[in-house]
Amino acid sequence: MRSYPQSAAILERNRAVIPGGVVSINRATTPEIVFVRGQGARIWDAEGNEYLDYHGAFAPHFLGHNDPHVTESVIRVLRDSASLYGSGTTALEGRLAEMMCAAVPFLESVQFLNTGSEATYQAIRAARAITGRDHVIVMQGGYNGWHNDVACNLMTPLERLGPRVSPGEYPIAPISSGIPGAHQALIHAVNFNDLDSVEWAVQRYPVAAVITEPILQNIGIMHPAPGYLEGLRQLADRYGFLLIFDEVKTGFRHALGGYSTIAGVTPDLAVYGKALASGYPIAAIGGPRRYMDWFAHPDPSKRVLLAGTYNAHPVPTVAAIATLERLMADDGAVYRHVEALGARMETGLNAMIAEMGLTACVTRQGSAYCLYFMDHAPADWHDLAAHHDAARDEAMRRDLIGRGVYYFPVMTKQCSLTAAHTVADVDFTLAATRAVLTA
Repeated sequence: MRSYPQSAAILERNRAVIPGGVVSINRATTPEIVFVRGQGARIWDAEGNEYLDYHGAFAPHFLGHNDPHVTESVIRVLRDSASLYGSGTTALEGRLAEMMCAAVPFLESVQFLNTGSEATYQAIRAARAITGRDHVIVMQGGYNGWHNDVACNLMTPLERLGPRVSPGEYPIAPISSGIPGAHQALIHAVNFNDLDSVEWAVQRYPVAAVITEPILQNIGIMHPAPGYLEGLRQLADRYGFLLIFDEVKTGFRHALGGYSTIAGVTPDLAVYGKALASGYPIAAIGGPRRYMDWFAHPDPSKRVLLAGTYNAHPVPTVAAIATLERLMADDGAVYRHVEALGARMETGLNAMIAEMGLTACVTRQGSAYCLYFMDHAPADWHDLAAHHDAARDEAMRRDLIGRGVYYFPVMTKQCSLTAAHTVADVDFTLAATRAVLTA
């Protein structure tokens, strides 16, 4: 059993001046490890222990920590031109916008922000302005940010939600205090993969938008059922609400054009982050001009305010440009590499499950995967919460950390391969997993 005295000392010192000792509550974990360095597929803690990293800071490190091309691009802009002018535009932000519109077929226009939460906030605000409606549908088990409209119904205990209902909605379960009841009254939570409940809600409320991750990736890797995303598109067209894809996790990780291009379903608006800039803080919202132009509407009474001192700061902007250059290079070599690694991991885990007679299954999309301790891939949160062995999942994650494999130690959190991982890394991880599950 590893001990972390230096990590504990750093955390204790930080607790004196930072609430909880961490600047994002989602980073509070057990064991309490403080990391001090990352390179490629590896991270090191304050004690000097080395880990293969499958957390990737909640998955933005698609190219690995400190990818040389990205780092060199950032150093160059810092040395030659980086400054925040706060007046007018820059060539860098135009270049990034052009690259994104070239990469994602339905994007005609984009705007930049700093975080995925800001981007989902703006997408919902725009949808309300465009439709003249106020209500929003979210997915039980999805995560779309920290703001009042969507900070609810993530990993809600079933005793709080009640039994499965379809068609219908679930009680709003905020994940933060301080959210006014008036906000909660405008939000309607339904289960992922339940088209009947979406239609039930839009027939009863003036719905401006349905916002969903096209794959739920905050509770593992939960795929849309065949026809589900297509059904959302049809309902949006029929009832006049906007379909918003939250591709903060799926965008640019699963394909250059995001998961929407894999699914063949076009949302009205999409938001991106994480893998877009290899760990640097940037996010984007994009779509067709008829919607995006509301951010510059000639009528001030209709204009959707989008402002931010640090929007498209040159450092994350050039990091995003460099990331897209890598992803576009060599006819998609990065995607072929991570797909091969993901397939190897999935095959190895499935063989282990069969050999050991485990009640478990693996779900995967490209470089992202999750091992569930249940006999089938979950279809929605009720299915997962009722059947997954959460205690065994978290025990496995803690024991892997002790063997130098860093899975985030909270049940069902996505495991992320990067372009920096190797076949040897996957094989090491499979061997460590075998040892843990055997023990």
